[in-house]
Amino acid sequence: MVTPDLASRKAAPPARHGGTARRAAALIGWVALSAVLPGAAHLRAGRWRTGLLLLGGYLTALASVAGVTAGADAGLAGRALGWLGQISLVFVACSLAWFSLVIRSYVVLRPGRLPRSGQIFTGLVAGVLAVVVAVPFAIAARYVRESEQTLDSVFAAPDAAGAAGAAAGTVRREDPWAGRDRINILLLGGDWGDDRIGMRTDSINVASVDVRTGNTVLLGLPRNLEHVRFPPGSPMAARFPFGFRLPEYRPGWREDLLFSVWQYADDHPELFGGRRHMGAEVLKETVGHILGLRIDWYALVNIWGFAKLIDALGGLVVTVDRDIVYGRYNEGVVRAGTRRLNGTEALWYARSRTFSDDFDRMHRQRCVLGALLAQADPATVLTRFTEIAAATRRIVRTDVPRPMLEHLVPLAWKVKHATITSLQFVPPLINTAYPDWDRIRQLTARAIRASVHARPSPSPTPSEPWWGPRRHRRHAHTPSPAPTPLPSPGTPSPIDDGCGAPHTAMAR
Repeated sequence: MVTPDLASRKAAPPARHGGTARRAAALIGWVALSAVLPGAAHLRAGRWRTGLLLLGGYLTALASVAGVTAGADAGLAGRALGWLGQISLVFVACSLAWFSLVIRSYVVLRPGRLPRSGQIFTGLVAGVLAVVVAVPFAIAARYVRESEQTLDSVFAAPDAAGAAGAAAGTVRREDPWAGRDRINILLLGGDWGDDRIGMRTDSINVASVDVRTGNTVLLGLPRNLEHVRFPPGSPMAARFPFGFRLPEYRPGWREDLLFSVWQYADDHPELFGGRRHMGAEVLKETVGHILGLRIDWYALVNIWGFAKLIDALGGLVVTVDRDIVYGRYNEGVVRAGTRRLNGTEALWYARSRTFSDDFDRMHRQRCVLGALLAQADPATVLTRFTEIAAATRRIVRTDVPRPMLEHLVPLAWKVKHATITSLQFVPPLINTAYPDWDRIRQLTARAIRASVHARPSPSPTPSEPWWGPRRHRRHAHTPSPAPTPLPSPGTPSPIDDGCGAPHTAMAR
């Protein structure tokens, strides 16, 4: 017969085990709460002063961040590019602070009152939790640091902006555009590399941007433009008073076309008093003279590295209106239809001249640029940030001064939501062998005047729902739409005109 005392002794161990589990669970719960509400564990432990200070400081900081976020705009984002070093340090400090907070919250709850097994278990859980809450801040600090390194490597340092830029510093703080209505940026695609001699600018466009509205005209010049004229009084004009003309380097092959101006200037520093690397400046002046515009800056993208950037973005959705054949022996093909192109496919789609010509290629390059502008949304950039930053450092050159990014970011935001039209100077609009320079300037001025009053395209109607730039409607077994007819020569058109419908393409 079992006595009452013996029965109570046999029942005691399960009771102690249950109590230990509940205490361990409660301790972990309070530590977890402290990770999202600092000071909670201190209040639970009776440390009121410390707990209230932690909680009050956290809520104040949270309210401040919420207020700044609610009032944030593209202007703030632009200014933040000048604070990247400090922002990175703040994220590092937050990472260390949150790690220490979780560990300290665990300690003040006195885990020593638990059995040894409970201490080991709760200690491990608290350690994992401390790492989990610290890692996001560490990742953010890394992203910010990579952003700063990328911007510093791509954009010109403040000293490189020149004495004129320094003298205009006071004006730029009040009006970064110095009273101008438009800025003009030369967009180039080149093919420099360790395995290539020299550099050809195969893709030549100028983005003329209205600084008030963001309305943009993309002006495309053929790479094979002949008899290029240079600004009067310039060293190149003195060398080629009747236009850019060189002897054939072999029968039927010429290098005196627009695409070789950069390399010629680089190869002949004696024309510029011994100054080297004048290619970019000479090409800016030349293109500006052709169009009748003042070119402010240039941005050059390595075409062969462009594929890496597209891969980093996860590809581009493009509607291909016909099969595009490419390769040295025509061994590759980009099939017609709406599809997501990887970097190599997008590169060949934009560059192939097989069964086509330079002008058809210019049109396809415009389509790729339009798809890139439409689909490079913030979510994609964030999720693939490291790859994009690494690719950007390798493939982009520009003379845009680093301080100007503060003003260019809000302008880029305007462009993203404004009207972008395109005017390509291709036959029959112009004769590339004997260009009518006055006509080119007249058409440029007309396109810019039309852009000033252009309005963005209306929002989709209720029968055509908008799912955002990265959520495309899926079309299973649907034939690709017929290409939109191109406008009459000399008429600026939407940048995606004739490029299919990228926003109704298939999902990723």
